Amino acid sequence: MSILLIPGLVVQCISSRVADKESLIVRWAEKIYAPILDFVLRTRAPMILLAAVLVGLGLLLMARMGSEFLPTLDEKDMAVHALRIPGTSLQQAVEMQHVLEKKIGEFPEVDYVFAKIGTAEIATDPMPPSVADVFIILKPRSQWPNPGRAKAAVVKNLADYLKGIPGNKYEFTQPIAMRFNELIAGVRSDVGVKIFGDDMEELVHAAEEVEHLLAGLPGATDVRMEQVTGLPVLNIELKRREMARLGLNVSDVQDVVEIAIGGKKAGQIFEQDRRFDLVVRLPENVRTDMEKWKRIPVAVPEQVDTAGLPLAKIILPGSGRGFNYVPLGAVADFKVVMGPNQITRENGKRRVVVTANVRGRDLGSFVKQAERAIKEQIKLPAGYWITWGGQFEHLISASKRLWVVVPLALLLIFLLLFTAFGALKNALLVFSGVPLALTGGLYALWVRDIPLSISAAVGFIALSGVAVLNGIVMISFIDKLREQGEALDASIRQGALTRLRPVLMTALVASLGFVPMALATGTGAEVQRPLATVVIGGIVSSTALTLLVLPALYRVFHYSRKN
Repeated sequence: MSILLIPGLVVQCISSRVADKESLIVRWAEKIYAPILDFVLRTRAPMILLAAVLVGLGLLLMARMGSEFLPTLDEKDMAVHALRIPGTSLQQAVEMQHVLEKKIGEFPEVDYVFAKIGTAEIATDPMPPSVADVFIILKPRSQWPNPGRAKAAVVKNLADYLKGIPGNKYEFTQPIAMRFNELIAGVRSDVGVKIFGDDMEELVHAAEEVEHLLAGLPGATDVRMEQVTGLPVLNIELKRREMARLGLNVSDVQDVVEIAIGGKKAGQIFEQDRRFDLVVRLPENVRTDMEKWKRIPVAVPEQVDTAGLPLAKIILPGSGRGFNYVPLGAVADFKVVMGPNQITRENGKRRVVVTANVRGRDLGSFVKQAERAIKEQIKLPAGYWITWGGQFEHLISASKRLWVVVPLALLLIFLLLFTAFGALKNALLVFSGVPLALTGGLYALWVRDIPLSISAAVGFIALSGVAVLNGIVMISFIDKLREQGEALDASIRQGALTRLRPVLMTALVASLGFVPMALATGTGAEVQRPLATVVIGGIVSSTALTLLVLPALYRVFHYSRKN
C-alpha cells in the first residue's frame, strides 16, 4: 500500500502545492527539544557512554531475569488430581469422591464439580480406581462474593481446606494445562524430575530425596513422588519341608491355588455357533476370605506312608472311595505384603518421576535452582541419572530455536540497512538503535515483574524492526542535507529538528497501539502482556536514542568529513 497505492492517491487527489504546517504541539515539542539537542551535541562522549552503560546493565538484568515457556493462561476453571492409597476399591473410591465433591461444592466461587475415575473403554488415559481427575467449574467472577479476589487465593484456600479430608493427596492445575503437560513429558505437573536406573529400591530412595529437596524450594507446590509402591499383594510361601514329608510337588500345590483362587479352564460350552470357556474356581465369598483359603484340601499321593502325618480323608459320594488330603494352610503360609504399584519404563529403562507445580515464581529460575540443589546434595549410584520434563522441555526447545531465529532476524535487518544506505557506517549507526531498544524492553519487563518468555521474545523480534525505522528517517534526511552542501553540525541540528515530528508520530502510534494489550485482563491477556510491554518499553528507549544519542553518534562517526 505504501509503495503502490499512496503515490497513486497523491497524484489523483493532490493537484496543488500543499503547505507543510506544524501544529501547536509540534512547535511546543521542538521548543523543548532544541536546547536538549544542543546540549547533547556539546557533550557527545558522556551521552554515548551513558547509552553504553544502559545497554550493559540491560544485559546483566537479562541474565538475572526469570524465564518461562509461555505465561500461564487463566482457564477460569480448575482441575484437581486426587490420589488415594493404591489398591483402593472402586466402591470405596466413589464414596471418597462423593465426600470430596461435597466439600468442594461448599465454596461460594464453585458452580459445579464432576470427576473421572479409572480407565474408560477406550483407554486413552489409563488410571487405576485409586486416582480421579476432578474438574471444578467456577462461577463467573461477577458472581463471586468478592469479585476482586485473585484466583490464586481461591486455589490456596481450597488446597488448605481439602487437606483436612483423610485418605487423599492432591495436585492442583487447570484442565487444558494438565493435558498439555501430560502430552509433553507424560507428567501432569509443571515440572517432572525423572530418575532412571535398574533397581527399584534405589530409585525409590533417590526419588524420596528429590521429593524432600523440591518441597523445600520457594514456589514449589503439590510436590509428590509417583506411587510406585504400596499395593497390597498376596504372597503364598510354600513350606517345602512339610511338602517333602507328604510327597507333594510344588506344582501340586500351585495347581490347587490356581484353580481355587484364580480359576482354570476345564472345558468349553457350545451354543450353536458360539462357544464359551468353562472356568472352575471357588465362589466369591471364599476367594476373598484368607481363613477359608487355608482350609482348601490338597490331595496327598496314595503311595505316601501316612503313618503319623496330620491327614484327613475325603470320601467321594456314591463310590465309597476317597483320598487323603491336607489343608492348604499346612503346606503354605499366606501373607499380604506391600508390593510394587507400578513399574514404568522409558527408552528401555526403569524410571520414577517426582512432580511439582510452580506458583509465585517463574519456571526457569525454579528449575535452575532445583538443578543446582540436586547436583550438590544428591549423589546417585553409577548407572543412574536424572532428566527434567514438563513445560521446561518446551522452554529449552524454544530457547534453542530463538538462539537461531533472533540473530538471523538481526542479520537480515542489518543487511537491509546496508542495502538502503550503501555504506557500512550509516548502517551501523541506524542498527545501534536495536540494542538500546531491546534494553528498554528488558527494563519494562523488570518494572512490571514479568519473566522472559516466548511471547516476550516475539515482541523483541517485532521491536527490532520498529527500532530502526526512526533511525532511517533521521539519518537519510541528514545525509540529504549534507549532499546539498550544508555543514555537518548544521545538517545534524536541522535534520534532527525537522524529523522530530515523524519520529514522535511513529513512536506514539506504535506504543499507544499496544497499550490495550499491555493493560488487558481478559482471556489470553497473560500472553499479550509480555509482548506489548516489550514493544512499549523498547519504543520509548529507541525514541530517546534516535532523538538524543543518534545525532551524537552521527557527529562522532563523521568527524573526519569536511564541515
